[in-house]
Amino acid sequence: DGPAALAMFDGRWAVAGLDRNGLRPLRYARTEDGLLAVGSETGMCPLDDRRIVERGRIGAGQMVAIDTQAGEIFHHDELVDELAKAHPYREWLDNVIDLDRKLEGPETILFSDRRELLQRQTAAGFSMEDLELLLQPMMEDGKEAIGSMGDDAPLAVLSEQNRPLSHYFRQNFSQVTNPPIDPLREGRVMTLTTRFKNLGNILAQDETQSRVYVLSSPILTNGMYTRMMREMRDDVARIDCTFPAPEPGEDSGATLRKALVRIQAEAEQAVSFYKRSHVVLTDRQQGPDRIGCPMILAVSAVHSHLVAKGLRTYCSLTVRASECLDPHYAAVLIGCGATTVNPYLALETIADRVARGLAGKLTVEEAAANYRAALEAGLLKIISKMGISVISSYRGGLNFEAIGLSRALVDEFFPGLTSRISGIGLSGLALEASDQHSKAHDETLTALPIGGQYRYRARGERHALEADSIHQLQHACDTGDYKTYRKYSEFIRERRLDQPIQLRDLLEVREEKLNPTPIAEVESVNDIRKRFLTPGMSMGALSPEAHGALNIAMNRIGARSVSGEGGEDPERYKPLPNGDDANSAVKQIASGRFGVTAEYLNQCREIEIKVAQGAKPGEGGQLPGFKVTELIARLRHATPGVMLISPPPHHDIYS
Repeated sequence: DGPAALAMFDGRWAVAGLDRNGLRPLRYARTEDGLLAVGSETGMCPLDDRRIVERGRIGAGQMVAIDTQAGEIFHHDELVDELAKAHPYREWLDNVIDLDRKLEGPETILFSDRRELLQRQTAAGFSMEDLELLLQPMMEDGKEAIGSMGDDAPLAVLSEQNRPLSHYFRQNFSQVTNPPIDPLREGRVMTLTTRFKNLGNILAQDETQSRVYVLSSPILTNGMYTRMMREMRDDVARIDCTFPAPEPGEDSGATLRKALVRIQAEAEQAVSFYKRSHVVLTDRQQGPDRIGCPMILAVSAVHSHLVAKGLRTYCSLTVRASECLDPHYAAVLIGCGATTVNPYLALETIADRVARGLAGKLTVEEAAANYRAALEAGLLKIISKMGISVISSYRGGLNFEAIGLSRALVDEFFPGLTSRISGIGLSGLALEASDQHSKAHDETLTALPIGGQYRYRARGERHALEADSIHQLQHACDTGDYKTYRKYSEFIRERRLDQPIQLRDLLEVREEKLNPTPIAEVESVNDIRKRFLTPGMSMGALSPEAHGALNIAMNRIGARSVSGEGGEDPERYKPLPNGDDANSAVKQIASGRFGVTAEYLNQCREIEIKVAQGAKPGEGGQLPGFKVTELIARLRHATPGVMLISPPPHHDIYS
């Protein structure tokens, strides 16, 4: 997917080619005596201009080649014509099976018993908050819910609550040298098209490579899954991804490991011995005596095992995961090796909400289609962060970093994944799964837990900013009393020591007896303060009062504040009556260029060009329409009430 400019030679053919998106320049020059020079810069090889008979640049996904035996040069169109004559590709394409049309039809209802549905939702870790804040917008609007930046809940490994395994994975993103793709404006170069079946030797140039199923998306609704299984008949191996509930005193980690080894062995046998082209991993068999494996773990265990055995290209992996609810979970499954994903429990929950009249006039099919569209849009956004344009380039790539997973666990079941701080292992994951299973099958269970991951709840997840701490901060601000602020500061510090939220809360200052440096040899406070710089948060991300207060404070001490990407009120260019200066010393030009004018750029000590989004790297920024007030619209030269989007990369970096 690039950026990549490649030069190759096999003893006869010398070939130069560019990545599919043309993100790196590749230019060539040919001289009259047959010398071809190819490189990123025109002048990298000293050639006499009088001898050059042809110049050009290689386009996105194109090649130029020399047959050194024949002494001929071939441009891209000529190469394609030659390759097209090599095999009857048109006839081969007739073998491709378009699954989209075959899988059309009504949705399948799996659980008619609402009690069973509640138990499965609880075992999967669902909460009312998940259903109302995450699932409802996806099933109604076909889009993910828009939320404010910032997550003050603990990391999964530091949480006292049971959290899905997906919360231990953080998405990687690319910056500048491998720029992210803008999935909204550059969507034409992106696709979720999924090929699956026995792909055999992917380098073979024969008819077998076209005998495949093609689906426009890796996301399967329940109805699509049912019809797909009917289409594939006996070419499917279904593998149960559950393990028995451990007896009192039994090592749950050992029980889970035994289940994973069994799942790996069954998958290997299905492909190598029974020659099945489709392997289905499912946790649907969970019940009073069976606990569902974390499906991310099961998928990665099978994928990595089949890769090690040289069998992965001979089958597809379809995953039926009860925990899968949002695009991130689906992305982790695919990133760990899944070919297709069926979030069956989320879809059954949608059917239940439609039946209870919680989806307006939507039918089950319409709500399921909306949910599928939301997952697809989320997947495109996630893969675009890495500059990846096709889902096949993302599959099995482990484009994540594990935070809080044991290195031993990662090395065994997620080979190639980074886990810098280690963390919980199989025993910890098995205990959490067992705990959720016990809650699900408790006779007193009457409703899902309320949640608290996204909004503070008294008996839910902890948050860094809770009511008591906010009250203390507001009281300190209202009274202007520094002693009150110190109480707030000490309160936060002590709470973080007792109940850490982020990794930095675990850091300790190591105090050693060192020889003190004479104060005369240390820079003055005034000189040190000149280096202070505020983060570039725009007017809109911050209130006008907070934005202005930061500017005034930094100007008072001789430091610099950054405007952010939202422009600046021209009234701030003039000193205040008391002599204060509310103007930002650093003016930012970001990917959206909001508020950037000649006057704006002339009213600063420094210009900051943001080549990629910092707050949401690889993803871009989004200001909902209701936040685009008259003031914000005036500063950004926009229309009030209209949503504003900052592209993930600064497009000028390509020029």
